[in-house]
Amino acid sequence: MAKESNFKNMLLTLLLICFGGSAVMGGAYLLTFEPIAAAQQAKVNNAIAQVLPSFDNRPAEESYEWEVSGKKVTIYPATAEGQYVGSAVEAVSSKGFGGPVKVMVGFLPDGTIFRTAIISHSETPGLGDKLDPRKSSFSTQFEGKNPATFSLSVRKDGGDVDAITAATISSRAFCDVLDIAYTAFMDAKEKGGNHE
Repeated sequence: MAKESNFKNMLLTLLLICFGGSAVMGGAYLLTFEPIAAAQQAKVNNAIAQVLPSFDNRPAEESYEWEVSGKKVTIYPATAEGQYVGSAVEAVSSKGFGGPVKVMVGFLPDGTIFRTAIISHSETPGLGDKLDPRKSSFSTQFEGKNPATFSLSVRKDGGDVDAITAATISSRAFCDVLDIAYTAFMDAKEKGGNHE
C-alpha cells in the first residue's frame, strides 16, 4: 500500500534535494577554485612579463592597489638587480562597446609606456577586438610614448591616437584605460607608492 503524499513528506523531499544539490555545487566550487585562481594568476604574470623590461623580482607579490578619481588599479613594481625598472598597472575602463576593457600597461620610471597587454574585453569580433595586438597593430602606437606629451585620445577627439576603423568606441575605451593607468601611476609615484 502506497503512502499518502502530504505536505510534510513533500517538504522533506524538497529539503533533501536542495541539500544534495548544494553539496554537489559546493564540492564542484572547491575542486575548481584553485585551478581557476592559478590560471588567472598565470594570465596576470604573463601580462606583467609582456609589458615590462626584464626584471628579477616578483611584481605580483609586491603589488598594491591604488585609487585615483574613484577608480582602483593594481600596480606591480618591477626591479632588476635592485634597481627600479618600471611598473605594470592593471586597469579597467567601463567605456568599451561590449563591456569593460581590462588592460595591463607597462610604464618606465619616467612614465613612458613600454608596452600594453589586453587581459580581457568583450569587444565586437573583427572590429573592436583589434585592440588585441595579435589581431592588429593598434596597441603598438602607444609604445615609447609618454602621456605627458602624447594625448591619449583619438584624433577624432583632438588627440594623437589613430583609432581602429569602424571601432571608435573601442579605441576610446583603450585610450581611457591607458589614461586611468597613467594617472594612477603618476599619482602613486608622486605619493611614494612606486619603488624607486
